[in-house]
Amino acid sequence: MATPTKAAANAATPTAHSATVGAVEHGHAASTAFPPFDTSTFGPQLVWLALTFGFLYLMLSRTLLPRVGGVIEARASGIRNDLAQAEKLQSETQNSLKAYEQALTTAKVSAAGIAKSQRDQLVAETDRERSAVDAQMAARVADAEKRIAASKTTALSAVTGVANDTVGAIVAKLTGQTVTNAEIAGAITAVKAK
Repeated sequence: MATPTKAAANAATPTAHSATVGAVEHGHAASTAFPPFDTSTFGPQLVWLALTFGFLYLMLSRTLLPRVGGVIEARASGIRNDLAQAEKLQSETQNSLKAYEQALTTAKVSAAGIAKSQRDQLVAETDRERSAVDAQMAARVADAEKRIAASKTTALSAVTGVANDTVGAIVAKLTGQTVTNAEIAGAITAVKAK
């Protein structure tokens, strides 16, 4: 305990007293070093550091790290699922593309076959119509040739009659004699034979 004279001295200088009391209470002389760098407190500081680190490690490993690990695992799982889905869709797309190309090739072959069939059918139909038209034209030409031959024969017989009359008239006018149609026909035949 402090004596009355010391109490009076302490009352006069309260700042000096608190510094002295603080230094005496801890049992150390007052030092000017920063407390964390004071070598006399390294031991307790290391103990508290180990306790604090251990406590924080336990708290983080029991609460925060499992949550973070769960989130990381969920994201990794989501990425794996998305990649698997993308590969599946890519495979389906490739299969669909192959099926489309095969269907397109089949359609092209089928269209070419249909076009060839239609072309062949049209050619055959055109040939049939051409044959029918050619037959009609040949029949018309033959009919026309018959008519021409008949007309020619008629015209020649008429010409022969006219020629006989004309020759008889010319001979009668020039010579004054009449000539028979048989004589005129014999003379024309003799001229044609030369």
